Amino acid sequence: MALFLSNLGAAGIILAIAVMLASGFLLTRITKQLHLPNVTGYIIAGVIIGPWCLNLVPSQYIEQMDFITDLALAFIAFGVGKYFKLSSLKANGKNMVILTLFESLTAGIFITIVMLIIGLSLSFSLLLGAIGCATAPASTIMTIRQYKARGPFVDTILQAVALDDAVSLIAFSVCAAFVQASSSSGSVTVSQIAFPVLFNLLALALGGLSGVVLSRLIHKRRSKDHSLVLACVTIMGVAGICTSLDVSPLLACMASGTAYINASGNKHLFKQLNQFTPPLLVMFFVLSGMRLSIPSLAAAGVIGIVYFLVRIAGKYTGSALGAAVTHASPEIRRYFGLALIPQAGVSIGLAVLGQRILPAESGQLLSTIILSSGLLYEMVGPACAKASIKLSGSVPGKAGVGKSAVGKAVSGKAAASGPSAAKAEDAEQPTVHKTDAAVQSL
Repeated sequence: MALFLSNLGAAGIILAIAVMLASGFLLTRITKQLHLPNVTGYIIAGVIIGPWCLNLVPSQYIEQMDFITDLALAFIAFGVGKYFKLSSLKANGKNMVILTLFESLTAGIFITIVMLIIGLSLSFSLLLGAIGCATAPASTIMTIRQYKARGPFVDTILQAVALDDAVSLIAFSVCAAFVQASSSSGSVTVSQIAFPVLFNLLALALGGLSGVVLSRLIHKRRSKDHSLVLACVTIMGVAGICTSLDVSPLLACMASGTAYINASGNKHLFKQLNQFTPPLLVMFFVLSGMRLSIPSLAAAGVIGIVYFLVRIAGKYTGSALGAAVTHASPEIRRYFGLALIPQAGVSIGLAVLGQRILPAESGQLLSTIILSSGLLYEMVGPACAKASIKLSGSVPGKAGVGKSAVGKAVSGKAAASGPSAAKAEDAEQPTVHKTDAAVQSL
């Protein structure tokens, strides 16, 4: 099949994309029966049609599809920006941010320290730790919808999983700048750190400016089709400029989304993008599965298992510490960490970027660890999320829903958002079930 497609030229590329989309769709029919997230099906589909199994897509095509990763991450990062609306952040109070920082960064710090202890390089450990901060919201959100869970505990989960990916994007960008600065020599000078940081700040400025300009270009009289075209031009333009300057487009695209939502207050564009991007995101995850090196699984075995366990420990410990600092309810302290286990989406994209930054062998190991552990996380994550919302009393029919059993999820203004926040969040994400928010992941 791969040989046949490789002899067709441009037609072969088109057919290869069709094979990727079809295989991703077909595998979700199976994962749906097993109550697993769609992302899991996409990755498994990529493994099956990839070079280590059926070899349906020529390897040269796989190597030429890096642009799919860049595009997918650009759209994901832009979508994350909508959660940084200043009015929402003020309404939820600082406690929500503190809780998210604790659970996210604690996991990253745990992973980095443990990887250094077992003898891995500082560059590898930093990037893996930064990636470990992220959480995949799709599995948790689908579980919440399935059991019709509600209440302050659920409100807190919905807000945290959105902010989680933003923390991971920022942490990864900072760590990537350090790694790139130190890769040319054994020591790092001030200028080697300053220039990458400066370029990232310029990228942030570019993203913010593009978001403001986009908000001016998209107005009530602008048709939906033209609004979508302008959004694509903005996102792709920012991503292309950043990539050409060897700067991660993640922060710039997230800044663009943040600037747009604050300048316009219009969330309809994000809904349009959610409906537009699923095919692109399916290709991205299938491509990630195709790039999974089966022989590397053996080498990643012990390290992958350690990463899998340490990240869970970090998430649980961090959420408990954050809950203690913010004086959150007992339910948050005990069960919140269980809802933060799934990992896919942004983490897979960051692994691909990390693979480009690190030496070939280390990069392959990083990608293999994230992809293989991501499959495990997506398998056990929904069960853990189910346990957390049931144990917290957030499922209708369980004692204490909406009453004292849950109490204030996070003290201060965050809890004041109450069930209405869950409704608002649900209204903002009408396509989560259909596309895995293809992961807002983001």
